[in-house]
Amino acid sequence: MMSSKQTGKGKDSLLPADSDIEALTRAEHPDPFSVLGPHADGEGGQYIRAFLPGAVSVNVLARDDGQVLGSLEDSQVAGLYVGHFAHTRPYVLQVDWGDAVQISEDPYSFGPLQGEMDLYLFAEGNHRDLSSCFGAQLTHVDGVHGVRFAVWAPNARRVSVVGDFNGWDGRRHPMRLRHPSGVWELFVPRLQAGEAYKYEILGEQGILPLKADPVALATQLPPDTASKVASPLTIDWQDGDWMQARAQLQRHDAPLSIYELHVGSWQCEVDDVGEVERQYTWPELADRLIPYVQQLGFTHIELMPIMEHPFGGSWGYQPLSQFAPTARYGSPDDFAAFVNACHVAGIGVILDWVPAHFPNDTHGLAQFDGTALYEYANPLEGFHQDWNTLIYNLGRTEVHGFMLASALHWLKHFHIDGLRVDAVASMLYRDYSRKSGEWVPNRHGGRENLEAIEFLRHLNDVVAHEVPGALVIAEESTAWPGVSQSTDQGGLGFSYKWNMGWMHDSLHYIQQDPVYRAHHHNELSFGLVYAWTERFILPISHDEVVHGKHSLIDKMPGDRWQKFANLRAYLSFMWAHPGKKLLFMGCEFGQWREWNHDQQLDWYLLQYPEHRGVQKLVSDLNRLYREQPALHDQDDVAQGFQWLIGDDAVNSVYAWLRWSKDGSPLLVVTNFTPVPREGYRIGVPFAGTWQEVINSDSASYAGSDYGNGGGVVTDELPSHGQSVSLALNLPPLGVLILRPVIA
Repeated sequence: MMSSKQTGKGKDSLLPADSDIEALTRAEHPDPFSVLGPHADGEGGQYIRAFLPGAVSVNVLARDDGQVLGSLEDSQVAGLYVGHFAHTRPYVLQVDWGDAVQISEDPYSFGPLQGEMDLYLFAEGNHRDLSSCFGAQLTHVDGVHGVRFAVWAPNARRVSVVGDFNGWDGRRHPMRLRHPSGVWELFVPRLQAGEAYKYEILGEQGILPLKADPVALATQLPPDTASKVASPLTIDWQDGDWMQARAQLQRHDAPLSIYELHVGSWQCEVDDVGEVERQYTWPELADRLIPYVQQLGFTHIELMPIMEHPFGGSWGYQPLSQFAPTARYGSPDDFAAFVNACHVAGIGVILDWVPAHFPNDTHGLAQFDGTALYEYANPLEGFHQDWNTLIYNLGRTEVHGFMLASALHWLKHFHIDGLRVDAVASMLYRDYSRKSGEWVPNRHGGRENLEAIEFLRHLNDVVAHEVPGALVIAEESTAWPGVSQSTDQGGLGFSYKWNMGWMHDSLHYIQQDPVYRAHHHNELSFGLVYAWTERFILPISHDEVVHGKHSLIDKMPGDRWQKFANLRAYLSFMWAHPGKKLLFMGCEFGQWREWNHDQQLDWYLLQYPEHRGVQKLVSDLNRLYREQPALHDQDDVAQGFQWLIGDDAVNSVYAWLRWSKDGSPLLVVTNFTPVPREGYRIGVPFAGTWQEVINSDSASYAGSDYGNGGGVVTDELPSHGQSVSLALNLPPLGVLILRPVIA
């Protein structure tokens, strides 16, 4: 090959049309591949053009042996280098930038990158593995290593990838548009993992603020907002036994006891005066959290959203990177290793996941290509007044598929055991938290968000098919029917629904002074009217211990002793009630202070016996819950529950039986007054000794130790429809759980 000078061809004859040149220099060219890179001359040779603003000189080298094939000449257009070569041969560019020389393949020498099937499935909303296809992918093209970028921006006039590697200059790496999908792509040779990047997008009205990658797999540490090229996960998964057994461990008749936590404030490194110096990384957290959760006996942890989010005060509930773990606690590999360690220790991992809305930060999804792409265009549909956020337009196939792929990304690539879907109620209703005239009816004139309903049903069907045994849990606060009913029966298809009604009623009851509880007696029993209409989780979550609501123990009435007794009784009531369990961190040892995401939990409280007592009770409740099928294997069917006493409002006493599938009962008796009750008679189904397996007033929990000496024998006295009965001493503000001793 020879340069243009050697062939005698003039520079002017090598230049593209004036309109192309102007579009290139103005960074407005919609199809840079039509101008840049190699182009055949029709005679067996090729023209090569490169637009490299700021370059001093450009040589062309043979890709295979590095031989100098010639040089590209600078034209009268600053930064535009051109040359003609008599023979076609794979090449690299040697660019002298004045302070450094760069050798790399020409990004514009590579053909289309995305497969037609990938683009078709994406446009259809059915691409199940976008995180391995879009965004920044380390890959090899034609034997050359580098990064393949792909981003959806159908209404953009031009999209460039920018970063430190090109001085954040949008003229350097404009991308190719793939019609009709609206996906822009480019392969940048020799780029490495760890590079920060964003997209510079020319919209209809001009250049937009630089945008982070919607499918980024890693990000910079906030407050920095760029995406980062991520290496493929290299985790050595050792959780094969867990993954194989998971479908059985997470069946509806298995115990499910969840410890909810905020990663950044569970435990931190503090200085000598107790101020937070830094947050722990995933490996450090694993070393501390996993033994603690094992000690407490929870089957699962639930992490408040760990997807990257710009504002820490949102606790993660306003994420902008639906595929990237936050950089606050380490790398994606670190997070995967944390999940692996939990599984090896027998602990499941549930993630909070937010498909309802996203923040309007300028570097995010809002007006991504100059139009309402991810959100509804009409603010009556697309703006969330409560949270100052934007609502995903799940009726758009590409957005529907984007969120579907996000869910599968966590479940498949990170071995996550379940997703707790946040704010489902806000998704189901178009008039959620809106007054008359502030919302747009659906196509039938109704208030239901048909697009979101279709998405949720599709999500649950796809997860059931693609990740059998994984859980999808709805935080849904209304009376929407069939949330946990299968989709083929007309339901939404969730594994579980949070029982917000039970939570509100029971917390309202327990906050009453015991002298008034008789007037609120139905608040504790009402949950049993609808307990089997859904598969429920009983949630005492972070939302109940913030914003002036008081911590769980500080909600309790009475003096210090009564507050602790009330707390122990309430937790025992919760564990004995039908439904799976969820408890927020700090509640398990009675933290007095409301949760603050900027501080760690008040671990110093565990020097006091009352706090250790609550913690030990939770551990014992979890152990009993796991070991006794009566407490879990029929908690979503009426056959698992039998009232004995539900109407003793005067004494604030309730009693019921929990039945296992094999007919083994547990007796639960609660006394929600501070008055010890001696010889309280309760009918039971079996004669003989009934052993006290939990007494929330036990001395081992720092209680007054009033009870039944570990057990009591039945009397031949019928009561409550049973042929025999027990005369029980009911502890003040206490709960007893007893089981028959079968000879």
